[in-house]
Amino acid sequence: MPTTGAHGTWASPIDAVTAASHDGRPEYAGAVGDEVWWTEPRPAEAGRRALVRRRADGREESVLPAPWNVRSRVIEYGGVPWAGAPRAEGGPLVVFTHFPDQRLYLHEPDGGADPRPLTPLSPTGGGLRWVDPQLHLDRGEVWCVLEEFTGEGPTDVRRVIAAVPLDGSAAGDRTAVRELSGDQHRFVTGPRLSPDGRRAAWIAWDHPRMPWDGTEVMLGEVTETGTFTGVRPVAGGTEESVCQVDWAPDGSLLYVSDAGGWWQLRRVGADAVDAGTWTPTDLCPGRAEEFGGPLWKIGLQWFHPLENGLIAVIHGKDTNALGILDPETGELVDAVGPWTEWAADLAVQGTRVTGVAASPRTGYEIVELDTGTGHTRVTGSSHHDPVDPAYYPEPELRTFTGPGGRDIHAQLYPPHNPGHTAPDGELPPYVMWAHGGPTSRTPLVLDLEIAYFTSRGIGVAKVNYGGSTGHGREYRNRLREQWGVVDVEDCAAVARALADEGTADPARLAVRGGSAGGWTTAASLTTSDVYACGTISYPILDLAGWATDETHDFESQYLESLVGPFAEVPDRYRERSPLHLADRVTVPFLLLQGLDDVICPPAQCDRFLAEMAGRGIPHAYIAFEGEGHGFRKADTLIRALEAELSLYTQTFGIDRTDIPRLEFTK
Repeated sequence: MPTTGAHGTWASPIDAVTAASHDGRPEYAGAVGDEVWWTEPRPAEAGRRALVRRRADGREESVLPAPWNVRSRVIEYGGVPWAGAPRAEGGPLVVFTHFPDQRLYLHEPDGGADPRPLTPLSPTGGGLRWVDPQLHLDRGEVWCVLEEFTGEGPTDVRRVIAAVPLDGSAAGDRTAVRELSGDQHRFVTGPRLSPDGRRAAWIAWDHPRMPWDGTEVMLGEVTETGTFTGVRPVAGGTEESVCQVDWAPDGSLLYVSDAGGWWQLRRVGADAVDAGTWTPTDLCPGRAEEFGGPLWKIGLQWFHPLENGLIAVIHGKDTNALGILDPETGELVDAVGPWTEWAADLAVQGTRVTGVAASPRTGYEIVELDTGTGHTRVTGSSHHDPVDPAYYPEPELRTFTGPGGRDIHAQLYPPHNPGHTAPDGELPPYVMWAHGGPTSRTPLVLDLEIAYFTSRGIGVAKVNYGGSTGHGREYRNRLREQWGVVDVEDCAAVARALADEGTADPARLAVRGGSAGGWTTAASLTTSDVYACGTISYPILDLAGWATDETHDFESQYLESLVGPFAEVPDRYRERSPLHLADRVTVPFLLLQGLDDVICPPAQCDRFLAEMAGRGIPHAYIAFEGEGHGFRKADTLIRALEAELSLYTQTFGIDRTDIPRLEFTK
């Protein structure tokens, strides 16, 4: 028999330690012979990313011991940080980027020796960084993207496609690194070599565009020495986003473009490639769904060709699926299983496709699809319930109406606990979760941070506000020059709708978010009277500062589209910035910040707090040593989660004594 108790007071087995231990997900799955390798988080090991292999007999083991950290910092968000290949003798070989020094290392895991560096260090700025490696053992090289700082400023940087010798000759000699592409573009992805080795294709773009605004497919001929000649754009443009390019086994060029309003898979036949006639064919015409997404990391894969001519694709809207596409007939058959989210992360071994997938009842796992039989199975990083799954939330997909009648897509996670029920007539508190990006989306998957709140009687609504991905370019473009307006309005509209329909207590609504979601949270507290409090994590608070060398290069001109050209509308930058609207904050808030964050630097928090000082508004600030943009360490995650719950319990009048009390200043 459930115990009756007020929302927010319910006892739950999902504590902050449990939630923190399951933070993060496996990434960057790849085939190495008959094995599958991937990286996965280690919150208890200072937040490092471990490289894991699943041997052919099913055993999982770490390829590298602590403190090796397989993670790239190219464009700060990184991308594919490793590449491996089998060998006839001596076992597999792997090349990887080590996070602390960003050098490329070569390792023979079956050989017993320590990894050895392949690239040099540079004392200039952020040094040399590498991502999206492609091993070419026949050439004795690894091809990848090189990000090279040319000065001390965050935007003093160039990016090229480069070849690094595997013999270690470049470990102390920058001149031994061969540049393949030239630096005519600000941003590039790693090259994909055609089946006959004659051509390489990659994606490029330049400021002020972001990759979801406009990119180009670049094509170059590969000479006998491995350099690229005749480089030219063959697809894409300033208002067409191409997020992936690759080759089919028959020499056709495949790429994902949103030229038709949705990211769709296109093909240019091998004969047309040879002839230079670029008339692409849509492989899934008429489907109003996404076959791609925002290129926040270099090397993401939404499709992968199979040797038999079929193509593994990830597609969907609010949720997505792994499907197998026959490009000749257009037939698309989805994998069977409970998964509602497949990461842009695919590997192929013959007729088997491996991806990273999750569901509302399971965290992210390594999942294999046998395309010959249609059978799916979990092969690595298996989900294990740390508590009785009866305590997990039961999400609902909802569409709300916003200003002007526009649709707002959201996920609702009502309070849920099998051992507790609320008193008759009591409405629960709800927290609006604003995702980061902002050009991103929130997946419909099990998140123990959400369960931490819902199992205690606090509801969560995750809002895919206008500007989010997953619903076509028109929905995505709603945020153009409207950041701080549309996102704020949409979150508030969902909150008000939940109150109006009797789902949420209108007096106990909160908003929270990190990064761009932290901006939306702070902007909401300065321009809306909907919320009783808010949790702001590693936010943008001063637009002008962020637009003038106070962030990294990749996003340094993002605001040109989100807010407007700084040179033309400087007043808009001030008028929307929470820093300059601090006098309008009237409710308590919690501010969380990593002190090593170079994307949203702590200096912005310092300025905002100086504006808040002495105004009588309860607030708390927790800064974390050794944390960057997004928290990775177990101790940090635990403290942040407990502090957030304490903010809600104190603000909403909930009596709890099982968490540390957050101390406010005014």
